[in-house]
Amino acid sequence: MEIWINPQCSKCRSALSVLDAEGARYTVRYYLEEPPTVQDLQDVLQRLGLEPWDIARFGEPAATELGLATWPRGEADRARWIEALATHPILIQRPITTADDGTAVVGRSPDAVRSVLP
Repeated sequence: MEIWINPQCSKCRSALSVLDAEGARYTVRYYLEEPPTVQDLQDVLQRLGLEPWDIARFGEPAATELGLATWPRGEADRARWIEALATHPILIQRPITTADDGTAVVGRSPDAVRSVLP
């Protein structure tokens, strides 16, 4: 199991607390220091069953600078979105937990985090 976190984020710290309380074995990825590649993002989006705009943080200054809220959201636009998330990882919603069984979740709540535990 791997969890992508920003240690400054309270939701990320909460997710780690849940994993610890449940005795989960996991690896932490500080995704701002070790940004995901385009391939990493494609893989995690497939596991999440989401589109790149579904995991974008629109309140970030980088989103405003890019005009992200106005970008089209269709199949033809996926590559542009994924490239933006790879280039500006601060735009990625957090925490993202990927389980060994192939499932993944954006763990914004304790229940979401628990949903990927065996």
